[in-house]
Parts: sequence; C-alpha cells; structure tokens
Amino acid sequence: MSLPRAPDRLSDEMALAIGHAVSGFGFLEEALKRAIFSLTRQGLGEDATESALEKWLRRMEEIADDSLGTLIDSFVAATNRAGIEDRQALAGTLSELRLRRNLLCHASWRPGDRPGYWHPTFINTRGERYPDDMNPQDVRDIHAATLQAARRIVSIMRATGIDGEWAGHRDED
Repeated sequence: MSLPRAPDRLSDEMALAIGHAVSGFGFLEEALKRAIFSLTRQGLGEDATESALEKWLRRMEEIADDSLGTLIDSFVAATNRAGIEDRQALAGTLSELRLRRNLLCHASWRPGDRPGYWHPTFINTRGERYPDDMNPQDVRDIHAATLQAARRIVSIMRATGIDGEWAGHRDED
C-alpha cells in the first residue's frame, strides 16, 4: 500500500471544528498554568521562606513550557494538596481531554465510511488506534467539554484569591 501524495482535504465544517477545538486546548493550558500558579502559591502561605519562594518561582518558570499532560499532572497534584472537592472527577475529565487533544492535533484524517464523517488515523503511545469515525459535531462536543473543564479550573483558581489579568484579555465588568 502506497501513501497518497497529499492528504485528503477536510470539509470546511470539519476543519473549522478542529480549529476551534485546538484553540480550546490552548485556553485549557493557560487556565491550568494559572491555576497551578494560584494553588501552589496559596500552599506556600504568607510566611514562606526566601528559599521556598525562589524554588517555587523556578518551578513556575518551568511550567511555561510544560505539555498538556504534565500540566494536568501538576494541576491534579495541586488540587490534591489543596483538598479541592471534585478533584477526582475533574482529573478523569482532564485525562480524557488529554487523549482527545492528542487525537485531534496529531491524527491524519481520511474520509470515513459515511458522508460527513472522517477517520482519524492515530496511534497513541500505548499502540492503540482510535477506532471510530468522527463528524464535526463530535469535534464540537470535545471543544465544549474542554471549555467546560477550563471554566471549572478558572473557578478553582479564582477561589484562591490569587488572580490576575489574562494575557491579552481583560474581563468585562
């Protein structure tokens, strides 16, 4: 079997859905970084030593380059230390979103068996293939779940009282 000379062109509706979903993952990453910052800073307390603050600041610099999976792991650890109530359910949701993100960002797409459906050719790190065809609504559902999780993460961050201006965005009052 030979490889095609070029990939099949996604329908505009499917490409738009994937684009919005990918942008949602970017927002999720930003929310995770801010929540990790807030939760871990809160955990240091008011009387943190200079050494503890320096170590914490170095870690905050490192998370700027962390992958979604590492950010999720750091966030879950921070919620465990902080005793956030729904942390187990949120951790499960984030784990599923991590898999969906990798699928949407790294798949090679082929037309599916039904009109309007596409098959993502993707093998994860465990050697598993994604078995199902997807349509734009499936991708929009992933985007909606991503934004819902990001909103919950932002609410956790804001509950710490350590908030700040989001890069390039100001909340409207």
